[in-house]
Amino acid sequence: MTLRVSTRNARFQQWQALLANRTKRQRAGEFIVQGVRPIDLATRHGWPVRELLHPPGRLSTWARSVLDESDATAYEVAEELLRELGDKAETPELLAVVALPDDDLDRVPVPGDFLGVVFDRPSSPGNIGTLIRSADAFGAHGVVIAGHAADPYDPQAVRASTGSLFAVPVVRAPSASTVTGWLPGHVQVVGTDEHGDTDLAGCDLTVPTLLVIGNETTGMSAAWREACDRTVRIPIGGSASSLNAATAAGITLYEAARQRARTGR
Repeated sequence: MTLRVSTRNARFQQWQALLANRTKRQRAGEFIVQGVRPIDLATRHGWPVRELLHPPGRLSTWARSVLDESDATAYEVAEELLRELGDKAETPELLAVVALPDDDLDRVPVPGDFLGVVFDRPSSPGNIGTLIRSADAFGAHGVVIAGHAADPYDPQAVRASTGSLFAVPVVRAPSASTVTGWLPGHVQVVGTDEHGDTDLAGCDLTVPTLLVIGNETTGMSAAWREACDRTVRIPIGGSASSLNAATAAGITLYEAARQRARTGR
């Protein structure tokens, strides 16, 4: 059965709240996803899809197959309302309302070749999504968003991850001590800092490693600096005084992947 929404009724307002209000997302335990790749990855990796929103009229083969294969509640939503939720000029083919996962660090596997990333108190949802995308691309086993931070389920973060949010475990943790208390003792903790102990290329990242990326403005907190076994710096030139945090994460993850490919680890 398909339900229809043609006015800004209570259900439509709830969807708006999921997009705009972090607290409402948390209370409802769900968030909105759009785009072919993100929705495909969400379903492929078994994320619970609660609702699927589509425009009236003929649907693409892809959209119809998603609807037919899902047990989510389907809503036919007026085009102008769907465009408003999609926040784009064109009407989205499909929007999905997806359940939030638990913030359980045990969702992150710690194999013998572990590579994980902590983003310490990030303020930009876009940077979170970009970092998650890099973590997926370079083989990280999970991402931890630590401390008082932007929301990884904010629409900007979800879009910037281009679906990688559904492929890599992402967990929010309240503090450095929560993460270090969970982390096995054989995993080295390596922080990034412009005044680090050594250049990035001089650090052995082939062993089990947790990388720490600091806040965009203030860098790593005192607690994370204390937790680090060592810190590394990325040599830069030109007139730039520093790198964007998500950019620094991508470079560091690439270096870890490069070293591991070279040694076969």
